Amino acid sequence: MSLLFAMLLLSSCVLTKVVTVPMRVGGAIISVIPVVGEGIDEAIDDTADVIDAIPI
Repeated sequence: MSLLFAMLLLSSCVLTKVVTVPMRVGGAIISVIPVVGEGIDEAIDDTADVIDAIPI
Protein backbone atom coordinates (compact mmCIF):
# COMPACT_ATOMS: atom_id res chain seq x y z
CA MET A 1 0.00 0.00 0.00
CA SER A 2 2.79 2.44 0.86
CA LEU A 3 4.47 1.70 -2.48
CA LEU A 4 1.28 2.71 -4.30
CA PHE A 5 1.08 5.92 -2.28
CA ALA A 6 4.74 6.69 -3.02
CA MET A 7 4.14 6.15 -6.74
CA LEU A 8 1.17 8.51 -6.71
CA LEU A 9 3.16 11.13 -4.83
CA LEU A 10 6.07 10.81 -7.23
CA SER A 11 3.87 10.99 -10.31
CA SER A 12 2.22 14.21 -9.12
CA CYS A 13 5.62 15.75 -8.50
CA VAL A 14 6.73 14.73 -11.98
CA LEU A 15 3.51 16.11 -13.44
CA THR A 16 4.07 19.57 -11.98
CA LYS A 17 7.72 19.52 -13.08
CA VAL A 18 6.67 18.66 -16.65
CA VAL A 19 4.58 21.84 -16.60
CA THR A 20 6.94 24.17 -14.76
CA VAL A 21 10.35 23.32 -16.22
CA PRO A 22 9.45 24.56 -19.73
CA MET A 23 7.95 27.67 -18.12
CA ARG A 24 11.19 28.36 -16.26
CA VAL A 25 13.30 27.77 -19.39
CA GLY A 26 11.09 30.14 -21.36
CA GLY A 27 11.40 32.72 -18.61
CA ALA A 28 15.18 32.40 -18.63
CA ILE A 29 15.23 32.96 -22.39
CA ILE A 30 12.90 35.96 -22.10
CA SER A 31 15.03 37.47 -19.32
CA VAL A 32 17.69 38.31 -21.93
CA ILE A 33 15.41 41.05 -23.33
CA PRO A 34 16.59 44.41 -21.96
CA VAL A 35 14.40 46.31 -19.47
CA VAL A 36 11.24 44.14 -19.47
CA GLY A 37 12.76 40.66 -19.63
CA GLU A 38 13.69 40.39 -15.97
CA GLY A 39 10.20 41.36 -14.79
CA ILE A 40 8.58 38.83 -17.10
CA ASP A 41 10.99 36.11 -15.95
CA GLU A 42 10.21 36.91 -12.32
CA ALA A 43 6.45 36.68 -12.95
CA ILE A 44 6.84 33.35 -14.75
CA ASP A 45 9.07 32.02 -11.96
CA ASP A 46 6.55 33.06 -9.28
CA THR A 47 3.76 31.34 -11.21
CA ALA A 48 5.85 28.18 -11.58
CA ASP A 49 6.49 28.18 -7.81
CA VAL A 50 2.73 28.29 -7.18
CA ILE A 51 2.16 25.41 -9.60
CA ASP A 52 4.93 23.38 -7.91
CA ALA A 53 3.18 23.88 -4.56
CA ILE A 54 -0.11 22.36 -5.79
CA PRO A 55 -0.59 19.04 -3.99
CA ILE A 56 -1.84 16.88 -6.85
